[in-house]
Amino acid sequence: MKKLFNYLVPGTSFAAIVFAIAAFTSTNAATHPMPVTTPETLSMTDVQAVPVAQPVDLTYAAEKALPSVVYIKNTQNSKVQTVEYSDPFEDFFSDPFGGFFGRGQGNGGTRRRQVQTPKRTAAGSGVIIRSDGYIVTNNHVVEGADELTVTLSDNKEYSARVIGTDKTTDLALIKIDGRNLPAIEIANSDQVKVGEWVLAIGNPLGLNNTVTAGIISAKARTLGANGVESFIQTDAAINAGNSGGALVNTNGQLVGINAMLYSQTGSYSGYGFAIPTAMMNKVVDDIREYGTVQRAILGIMGTDVKNYVDKEKEEGREVDMGTMEGIYVDKVVEESAAQDAGLQKGDVIIEMDGQKVTKFGDLTGLIAQKRPGEKVTIVYLRDKKKYTKTLTLRNEQGNTQVVKNADIDVLGADFRELTQQQKEQLDIQYGLEVIKVKGGKLKDAGIERGFVIRQVNDQPISTVEDFDNIVKEVSVSNDPTLIIKGIYPSGKKKTYVVELND
Repeated sequence: MKKLFNYLVPGTSFAAIVFAIAAFTSTNAATHPMPVTTPETLSMTDVQAVPVAQPVDLTYAAEKALPSVVYIKNTQNSKVQTVEYSDPFEDFFSDPFGGFFGRGQGNGGTRRRQVQTPKRTAAGSGVIIRSDGYIVTNNHVVEGADELTVTLSDNKEYSARVIGTDKTTDLALIKIDGRNLPAIEIANSDQVKVGEWVLAIGNPLGLNNTVTAGIISAKARTLGANGVESFIQTDAAINAGNSGGALVNTNGQLVGINAMLYSQTGSYSGYGFAIPTAMMNKVVDDIREYGTVQRAILGIMGTDVKNYVDKEKEEGREVDMGTMEGIYVDKVVEESAAQDAGLQKGDVIIEMDGQKVTKFGDLTGLIAQKRPGEKVTIVYLRDKKKYTKTLTLRNEQGNTQVVKNADIDVLGADFRELTQQQKEQLDIQYGLEVIKVKGGKLKDAGIERGFVIRQVNDQPISTVEDFDNIVKEVSVSNDPTLIIKGIYPSGKKKTYVVELND
């Protein structure tokens, strides 16, 4: 479970497991308070309008949803990694024997050495969304895994494979080979209301199949932990191990994927945050259809109107935007949908596709459900006057084409990790040899057989997996370009630029 302290801390999967227990029973179920009235003032109309207090029974929701929530074990095997370290005595005690006494390679005081990492395991949760074995969880639950083991509520175990991940929303789709699995029913998170009862189901602190209860405390919450956020906030207890688990309504339907907790201690102390199903559905569909998320971009930078007004007041300036709700546009990105629509700095977006936009989380949540090429209608204020525009959203690369996640196959070459002999001959500690150029991006760039790739976009390359991961990440970025640095067996160093766009 990702934790939020006084500042945001990336979720770590390898925290030690401790034990605690949380329970909710019907004896402490909340009731809706009745208004204070007197017989003289209580009319028949008042009686009909007053909601009848009812106890909350969550047993049906728990029984229905529990079988759909799974335990996920992430195993990372021991491996050799190249790490950088600083040598503060390099300038005073340089090694005249070229590394004879064990110093790593590097320039100045920064050096690299190879270390053996220990075998590590971590745990999280997931939710079965299809009976044929598709499971949704958080990206940080499966990130870096060499092996994934999924255990169902009936203790059956399966090996899982990753279908796709999205760091920006912290979602991942994995699959197990099973049939007739208990898939959860998915509700539309856009329809949930603040104050509505929900259950958080997962495997916190090593306690499998744990259910906690609370209400939806807020919607469209942004925290700055992920690139795209519009969280459902809940006071249902969420702890380490709940990551990827289910947030369900009183009908046992999925409304969110638990992802974070707010805490000053590292464990539950108030609020948890879940990724809404409206966002989850779109990410899952994109991963299954395209292999990566088709992310739509409006093309503005801004903040909540209230934040902008408060900042201006602190600097002694009084402003009147005509509203205290909406998104203040601070900058319009060039060659974007917003620029095409004529938006300007100082505009205030108050509505999109008929839905009110009061804060940035509202806008983020709506855009996250769209794909490049889709049209949206926005309502905005300029000098307190209302305008309406329809615009076509673009992707991060500035067009409306489908973005596909490329891998190193698109480069048209074969690679091999360096042998110890090659490292000694070239006097380097890591690298990836190009053993065959068959045609494709590397040939177009002029890279020849025998070239040893050492860095790609300033990241060291030791293995084929390292290279593949960078290519996949860069291929869907707003600048799909590889800057490849390396050395030929002759000792000649070269830098190549490889464009991944067609």
